[in-house]
Amino acid sequence: MKSKLIPLTAVAISTLAVADVNAGSRLIATSGVTQLEGGAGGGLTPWAVISGYADEGEYSVGAFHTSTDVQDFRLKVNGVSASYDNRFEVSAALQSFEIKGVAGDLRQEIYGAKYRIYGDAIYTALPQVAAGIQYKRLLDGDIAEAVGAEDSESGIDYYVSATKVHLAAVAGYHFLWNATLRATQANQMGLLGYGGDDESGYTLQPEVSALVLLRDDLAIGAEYRKKPDNLSAFDEDSFSDVFIAWFPNKNVNLTLAYADLGSIAGSEDQDGFYFSISSWFK
Repeated sequence: MKSKLIPLTAVAISTLAVADVNAGSRLIATSGVTQLEGGAGGGLTPWAVISGYADEGEYSVGAFHTSTDVQDFRLKVNGVSASYDNRFEVSAALQSFEIKGVAGDLRQEIYGAKYRIYGDAIYTALPQVAAGIQYKRLLDGDIAEAVGAEDSESGIDYYVSATKVHLAAVAGYHFLWNATLRATQANQMGLLGYGGDDESGYTLQPEVSALVLLRDDLAIGAEYRKKPDNLSAFDEDSFSDVFIAWFPNKNVNLTLAYADLGSIAGSEDQDGFYFSISSWFK
């Protein structure tokens, strides 16, 4: 059931809108960007940061859209997020995955929550630490059943993230790192169901990110996301990317990345570029 696919170029356009009270409370870029499943962090992996720029006693709300179009498939993600007190974040997202030439989309709802347990990414000696949960509900499970998924209806991911900014740590530039440990059964983030004939239970998967702020408003970095390989029908590879992100102000963010997504549903060498734009408003 595996096929060979010519390497692809992917372009993803993401728009995140976040409203906040007293946007001057937190430093620019401390909101992160919108992760593929709807939470704040990098593009591939959630971080311990909380979405928006709300600080103590403040709130933030917003919406986002992500679109990816490559040779054999399209992925669109629409969702909303809200946070309060720089402590608690909730999000909801709908992923729609279209295989070109095949009628119908694979759709998945993702409802996320994140709680900051300890620390501040900048101001405390130890990292900021947060715990999160993502409830995933697959709306179209026929393909997941056909490829051998253990569950074609729903699954839950649990994760813990630690994020730390080291000021002037790399040749005078600020350096950020994030480490996430995820417990998951999801195949291709859940779009091919949860669990499989090779592995049906939860496995722990590491996810890491690092970036350097060349200026307060400009960052370059990389991410890596290990993923489970539960299905005998397809090999599932890790995700990785390198990116540059520009935060001209707290209202706009532009990101350009090159992502290596490996094998997806038997289609090999899925790598290419994506572009994202984020805008904040009250």
